[in-house]
Amino acid sequence: MHGSGRNLRWRLPALAAGVLLVVSACGSSSSPAASTGAAASTGTAASSAPTTAASTGAGASSAPAVGQFCKGMNIVFFPGGTPGGGFETVVYNGAKAAQAAFGPNVTYQWSDWDPSKMITQFQQAVATKPDGIAVMGHPGDAAFDPLIQDAEKQNILVTVMNTELQKAEAQFAANGTGYVGAVLHDAGASLANETISRAGLKSGDEVMVWGLKAQPGRGQRTLGITDTLTAAGMKVDYFEIDDATNKDPAAGVPIFTGYVSSHPGVKAIFIDHGNLTSAIPTFMKAANLAAGSVYMAGFDMSPATVQGIKDGYISLVIDQQEYLQGFEAIEQLCMTKSYGFGGLFINTGAGFVDKSNIDAIAPLVTQQIR
Repeated sequence: MHGSGRNLRWRLPALAAGVLLVVSACGSSSSPAASTGAAASTGTAASSAPTTAASTGAGASSAPAVGQFCKGMNIVFFPGGTPGGGFETVVYNGAKAAQAAFGPNVTYQWSDWDPSKMITQFQQAVATKPDGIAVMGHPGDAAFDPLIQDAEKQNILVTVMNTELQKAEAQFAANGTGYVGAVLHDAGASLANETISRAGLKSGDEVMVWGLKAQPGRGQRTLGITDTLTAAGMKVDYFEIDDATNKDPAAGVPIFTGYVSSHPGVKAIFIDHGNLTSAIPTFMKAANLAAGSVYMAGFDMSPATVQGIKDGYISLVIDQQEYLQGFEAIEQLCMTKSYGFGGLFINTGAGFVDKSNIDAIAPLVTQQIR
């Protein structure tokens, strides 16, 4: 999965178990209990190397450390959207759990999912001279890489979440720049293929895709959906999520209702946005569509998404386990700062959630862990 040409990357199994063991060893009360109900996820993942190994990295001690080995490190962390948002809150919770487990000082910057704001905030963060920064990659390599290069020259560690910065990750992997999140094009293609199979879609069927194709990097997931549907012969009606709807799903109600009223034969709708996926019941009710009348596929879990699945409005969701994105980004920076470890590549998706397995995952979603 896009692994060629990348130096110092490891893919090892059982990341979730590894995270829980680390947190348990640290005695953190914020760590989640292991869940056998989380079997919906099938993505590959990697865990960090054991802390019992000898290290020559900057700041390494001469003996293995346990507990809050990262005390005194200053990190700036970008959860992504707005405080209280469904997806970004789970990312934030993962980061907070890692902060409690490992002991760094962490400042959180919310960016409204606005790539331009992410760039400005990154520049502001660099000016404060932190030890490390965990960023969302939505602005893309062209916008981000010169700034990351400048940060690296100032000995500021940078790691990436949610949306890849492939060039930056390749260039600075040896310095600890890793990636934790889904492989976006693959995730989009997986959702499209699974929906084609489950919904019985066939060549010539009309489908809608509502996504973020215009965003460099982040748009790869939308392209994964549209590429797959087009190759299967579907008639694809594509709509870009505008800035207002990206920030507040309620702003998208007129777009959704306007589309379905003028396209009564639509068979399936794909929504490439976690917070908009959680609003599917609102969209369908506003359009006077009965639950299950259109196959609705989207991304990410939230309490509203759980209820939407149970009520039949949401047909299929990919869970990209965003809690791990927050947890592992903090761990990456701490392990690099303390022990000189290189960047990890951690694929947190994609497992499917629908009515058949929602009851197993729902309690974790309520706790904002899944």
